[in-house]
Amino acid sequence: MTDQAVRDDGPPSAPGHSSGGFSGRERELGELRADVACAGLSTLAGRPAPHSRVLLIVGRPGSGRTALAEELAGELAGDYPDGVLRARLSGPGRTVVPAERTARDLLAALGADPPDPGVEPTELTGTLRALLAERRVLLLLDDVTEAEQLLELLPENRDSLVVAVAGGPLPGVSDVRPCTLGGLDRGAAVELLRSRAGAAPRLTVDPRRAEALAEACGDLPAALRLVGGWLAAHPRLSVSDATSRLEEAAEHARPTGGRRADQLERAFQLVYGGLPRPAARLLRLLALAPAGFVDAHTASALAGCSVSTARETLGEFAALGLLRDEPHEGAESYGRPGPYGYGVPGWLDPLLRDELTRTERPGDLMVARARMLERDVRRLWACWAVAEPSGSSARAKLAELPRELRFDNRAQAAHWLATRRGPLLAAARLAVHEGGGELDTLARRLARALALAFGAHRAPAETAAETYRLHELVLEVAGRGGLWREQAATLLDLADLDAGTGRLARAVPRYRAALDAARTAGETGHTGRALESLGAAYAELGDSSRAADWYDRALLHQQTHGRLSDVARAHCLMGAVHTDAGRWTDALRAWRAAAAAYRRLREPSAQARALGEVARVLEYAGRPRDALRAWRDALATARRAEDVGLQAVLRARLGDTCAAAGEAAAARYHRAESARLLRHTRSDPPGTVRPDASENQGKLQKNSPTACETTEAKGES
Repeated sequence: MTDQAVRDDGPPSAPGHSSGGFSGRERELGELRADVACAGLSTLAGRPAPHSRVLLIVGRPGSGRTALAEELAGELAGDYPDGVLRARLSGPGRTVVPAERTARDLLAALGADPPDPGVEPTELTGTLRALLAERRVLLLLDDVTEAEQLLELLPENRDSLVVAVAGGPLPGVSDVRPCTLGGLDRGAAVELLRSRAGAAPRLTVDPRRAEALAEACGDLPAALRLVGGWLAAHPRLSVSDATSRLEEAAEHARPTGGRRADQLERAFQLVYGGLPRPAARLLRLLALAPAGFVDAHTASALAGCSVSTARETLGEFAALGLLRDEPHEGAESYGRPGPYGYGVPGWLDPLLRDELTRTERPGDLMVARARMLERDVRRLWACWAVAEPSGSSARAKLAELPRELRFDNRAQAAHWLATRRGPLLAAARLAVHEGGGELDTLARRLARALALAFGAHRAPAETAAETYRLHELVLEVAGRGGLWREQAATLLDLADLDAGTGRLARAVPRYRAALDAARTAGETGHTGRALESLGAAYAELGDSSRAADWYDRALLHQQTHGRLSDVARAHCLMGAVHTDAGRWTDALRAWRAAAAAYRRLREPSAQARALGEVARVLEYAGRPRDALRAWRDALATARRAEDVGLQAVLRARLGDTCAAAGEAAAARYHRAESARLLRHTRSDPPGTVRPDASENQGKLQKNSPTACETTEAKGES
């Protein structure tokens, strides 16, 4: 289970049914079931806890604690109609998964609307708890490292249940009776060895030696699986051979701190020491796999071997008990049955990292990381390209890629992206944070490729938060490398996302930082965009004076560095903010300048819209006769443009102005003509005239006659 949250609504396991070969924990399982049925400690004390019950399963890595939690969840799932939610709260290297990421994944698993990008973590966890308070769910949280992680996610009702898995007690979490795991019962340990060792009668004919081997494994499920897998791979060796080899392996184990190697470390050394050198190197390189997930392509890139060799070797590792299968519905869509990938168990990760530190040079590890990231970039590029139209240049280049890197169709690519979303995002984070700056170029390429693939296969609302985090990673890389142009572009994108979700207090400083970065880089396009965005932000905040000041700076910048279309747009923005503030003289000057600029550009539709704004401002200023002339000028210009929809809107407004001026016949004529023109248009007019100058800047940019043009031009810049 990666750190990505998962929801399970499937049929629960029948009571007593052991899914996935689970055995040997019947006593602990019974105690946990009984604990669910009895009253909690707080209830017995007369002060029921405000949150759901917590069952805590405590054990060292390799003790089977996660398997026990999964078995319990399978048995209890039928009692929780809103499903079973799963999340892992720590990743490889004991890194803590941020609460924000876990909350987003759990909200997605619940089917909630995607939260806004950049929202504060406390708000996210609060939203999750509020939603869980209305549900009856079973929440399975694996690899909890500290009590605060658990407390941030606890449902605030007594109808749900939380099953937490940790390495030790969690002080601060009330109403908890930990279930502490040791080794398996000896009989169950021998049975697990027998099931892993295969059909050979070695363990059956010599039960005492089999018990001695189980004791040498500490009766730990992970160690028993490793030794059983080793026996299956060496059918000519006896149980005594396995026991003696296990003792010899203790001499090769190198635990830290001067302590003696434990049973799990000895079992690992037994298996690891018998691997061919290429396979052993591939195994230890799996410690670099993002989020502890590995498939044939990741392994191939890390070790520099072929995909087929990596696939075969990973299957052998799984048979030995070194990896766990990661099955996924629809995995056969890749043309091969079986798991779509493998997970590196939590107990194995520190052992592999120790081997990496002992045997691999830092430079070689950096090369392996770079190969892995390059493979991810190419696969993501293929994932995006397969969604492009047939005959496009992207599809032509896709056909040139090796067969193993391509996808047969869009559905296959979308499935691949869905199953690897978490590891791919983890790869981007690791490239930025652990590359020491040497992988920054690959990190930027990976972030770009991820954004392209997400845009091709997922809805924008689903990827907004991930895109936000990718922008933050790119910003970190750009800042570290002094890439001012990229800093400016990324800050503008982040600020736009903040402004789009109403967090203007965060957007304004980012727009200012983007302006500084753009000026340092000499990037005139980003400078103009930052100036205009600052004006729009202050207009949205209701500060028309500052908005006008920033728009004035933008106008001066565009007059110096921009195209005439940029100047026209800046005049429109100035006119809009002055109109909203009731500064009629300034508004008229700006709108007339915009109309003149569009006339020079030979864009009559845009000119007509600007003239319509002139007429509107004249009406607001109490000059109806001048407004009539302006409306007629706008209408004549729209006729030259042959813009029927705009003509209909302008005639309707001209009719209203005629009626206000006492020209009833002219009013009826223009309104009738407007209705006739609208009947002949099958779609909405390309622009509409803003009905009320008191609207705020955000509404103005969406609804005013110049809105489409100014918004599109701003996006192009």
